[in-house]
Amino acid sequence: MGYLEALLLGVVQGLTEFLPISSSAHLRVVGGLLGTDPGASFTAVTQLGTETAVVLYFARDIWRIVRSWSLSLVGRVPRDDPDARTGWLIIVGSVPIGVLGFLLQDLIRDEARSLWLVATTLWVFALVLWWADRRAADAKPLTELSWRDGILFGLAQALALVPGVSRSGGTITAGLLLGYTRAAAARYSFLLAIPAVFGSGLYELQQIGEEGTPVAWGPTLLATVVALGVALVAIHWFLRWISSRGFGLFVAYRIGLAALIYVLLLTGALQA
Repeated sequence: MGYLEALLLGVVQGLTEFLPISSSAHLRVVGGLLGTDPGASFTAVTQLGTETAVVLYFARDIWRIVRSWSLSLVGRVPRDDPDARTGWLIIVGSVPIGVLGFLLQDLIRDEARSLWLVATTLWVFALVLWWADRRAADAKPLTELSWRDGILFGLAQALALVPGVSRSGGTITAGLLLGYTRAAAARYSFLLAIPAVFGSGLYELQQIGEEGTPVAWGPTLLATVVALGVALVAIHWFLRWISSRGFGLFVAYRIGLAALIYVLLLTGALQA
């Protein structure tokens, strides 16, 4: 992989990681059109850049949650404090994707990366997101996050192990169905992803070292830095967009992208 390809893939990663349109699907398609499959390791490492963007963007929220959670351990903050509870639920909600990701890692690296599967999950979950958005109560703030809802958020995030579903798409859809506001569902989706994505990225780095897998570190680091910068802009835009609009734009985009992938596969322009 050259630096130009890495630059383009970094932009794609930063733009799509937090929008409900599946960054893994875009990396597979763009990589295929460029003649290079970025692979699971490249994706995981560049996601470290996008998650760093989340940490920077939500630094105040994260500090408040970590502080309240830590103080709740020694009784200085009530266990039912909303921020302390959010801290516990982020930990608990990260367990499903962590366990399933570890157990199914070979499947995720190989068979699950088929573009036929990616295209199908894109349009199927587009319809699920559309249905959730149409019936959304758009009422509950994040301070009302309960243990039941936090666990359901975590299970929804685990669906993102299937390329094309979208990590943010899965968790935001769950939030809408549970009655949370669009902004609350999106913010919690971003926060919940932090442990899972950092864990995945660090695990991939360790695997690269153990297996001696050749990695183009220069292009990979470039893509990671670019993804970080682009993600900061994407997060800000996305939160402003959904505060006054629904998810119709992203539903239509997912369906259009799925149709394009089918055409490219049928014409031989892309290999599954």
